[in-house]
Amino acid sequence: MIEFVKQGLILSGAIFMFLASLGLLRLPDLLTRMHATTKAATLGATLIMLAVALHFADVAMVTRAFAIIIFIMMTAPVAAHVIGRAGYFVGAKLWSGTVKDELRPNYDPLTHELKSGQETAANAARQPRDDDAD
Repeated sequence: MIEFVKQGLILSGAIFMFLASLGLLRLPDLLTRMHATTKAATLGATLIMLAVALHFADVAMVTRAFAIIIFIMMTAPVAAHVIGRAGYFVGAKLWSGTVKDELRPNYDPLTHELKSGQETAANAARQPRDDDAD
């Protein structure tokens, strides 16, 4: 029975890794590619490492497998965020179907500085609204 569980974990992990690589090839811009590779590859690697932990069933190997899982889950999202942010700052083009760009009003492309959320809220509070004139 445990063999079927291990095979299922490995197959599922391989499928998610394949989907991550397919997303890297097929998705239109940097940010969506980063999303696909981070989510699917992290899940795929986690499933494969769970199969490794089940297969060896040794305390040292299980500990190493879980340490790898924790390391991947802690570093992959942070790395994707940093790479995506750097790509945005150097001018990587967004997909034409992008609906919302929340960074644009807070980012100055000339100085490469971000305004804090408090500065943006304070500026919005100072701006007169159209309905205030009535």
